[in-house]
This record gives sequence, structure tokens and C-alpha cells, in this order.
Amino acid sequence: MSYEEILKAVFPLLEGRDLAACMSVCKQWQEIAKDDYFWKCLCAKRWPSICKQPSPPTLSYLKLFKTFYKRQKSRPLLPPRLSFNDLDFYIDIWSEEKLVYSEVVTGLVFRKGAWTPPAGVSDVLKFHLASPEYNLTLPIHPRFNIPLGETVSVSVLVARKDSEKVACVINKSVFEYVDRSAYRAMAFDYLEFSPAHPFVSGIRAWISLLFMDHGSEEVIDVFGIELDFCDAANSEEQVLWLFDMLDWK
Repeated sequence: MSYEEILKAVFPLLEGRDLAACMSVCKQWQEIAKDDYFWKCLCAKRWPSICKQPSPPTLSYLKLFKTFYKRQKSRPLLPPRLSFNDLDFYIDIWSEEKLVYSEVVTGLVFRKGAWTPPAGVSDVLKFHLASPEYNLTLPIHPRFNIPLGETVSVSVLVARKDSEKVACVINKSVFEYVDRSAYRAMAFDYLEFSPAHPFVSGIRAWISLLFMDHGSEEVIDVFGIELDFCDAANSEEQVLWLFDMLDWK
């Protein structure tokens, strides 16, 4: 057998990584190893249905194998087009349809770690607020008390200063979950996204009233608000990308 015939007999026995390494030995090996027949054999092992057509669905079997053999690395998230400096939040809270809190808050204030909780906060809540999870937090001034038996609801709108548009984050949702051990009352709503992102859905915005002991189990003393998006966004950049995809009007 000639030198070239030996290579053509050995190359079909190699795995893809080894065959690719052979292409780097010299120009002669590269020319022989580029034969699409060898790569068709490798593709047939990995994706048998690919070889049921007379020709590959791409330019060559070599290109197909090189493109999809290795799992694609996740691409880094690009910097968000928004910043908290571009946003204003409109927050309204009602207790039995009586307005108990209504404020316009700049995005720079409504950020994680932008304030220090007051004295008297439980250790459980301190630990939660100090966790690495990215939750937007806001102090309440003045603080207010809410009887546990009353229906408490909340609305949150967010406005963009750069485009003068508004989006809804939470639309009159009721605080149905009160966890006295965690010192939080929680409500949620599903985010509404722009038609430009038709496959993004099912993401909930959770808002919590942060409270401390009032001396009575029938009343909660609210000192802060927390807004988070569960596992959908867990950094400042991810939260800003989430806001950017909202259905801005």
C-alpha cells in the first residue's frame, strides 16, 4: 500500500478530535483528512438521520461536524441599554381601598443595598436583605401599620425618562401571602412583555412588604418594600434587561 492509501485506511477509524488533529500535521495530511467521506462517517455515528439524504444539509459534513460537535458556549450578556438613572417607579398601596402609601421613586433609590434597615428588624429579615440575591428594596417614610384582616393591594408602574414611556410591573395585586416568620407580606403579578419578545412569558414580579413586630399579632408595622423577579433576573444587569423587554406604552 502507498503512503496515501495507508492514511485513507486509518483515518476512517479515528474519532473526530483525532482526525482534526491529523489535519494539523502537514499539508498532505490536511488535504487527505478534508475528504468529506471521513466526516460523513463521523456524522453518521453521531446523527444517523443526517446521512439519509444524498447530500449534507450544510455546505459539507466537515462543516456540520465542526459546528455542532461541541456544545456551544453560553455567550456573555451584553450591557443593558437602560440604567436605573433612566427609570422612575410609581408605587401605590391600598388597605381596604384606602390609600396608605403613594410615592414616585427614582431608580437610583430603588436599588439593592441603597439604604440601611432601621433598628429592631428581625435577624431573619436582616439575613434575607444581606443575601446575594438581587432584590430591589425601598424604605418607607413614614412607616405605616396594617391590620392583618384587611385586604391590602398594590400597583407598580415604571416610567422611562429617555423615551417618556410607561410600563406596568404590578397591576392592583393583593398581598395574599403573609409569612410572620420571615416578616414579609407578598403579592405578585405576571410581567407583560413587548410583542418584539413573543417567546418571553410566565415571569412573575414579586413585591413584599417588609415589617417588624408591632407588639400585636393582628397588626404589621411596615418599614420597607422589596421587589424581585425570582430566578429570571438575579443581577442589576439582568433586571435592567427585563425592564427593557416590557411592553412600554
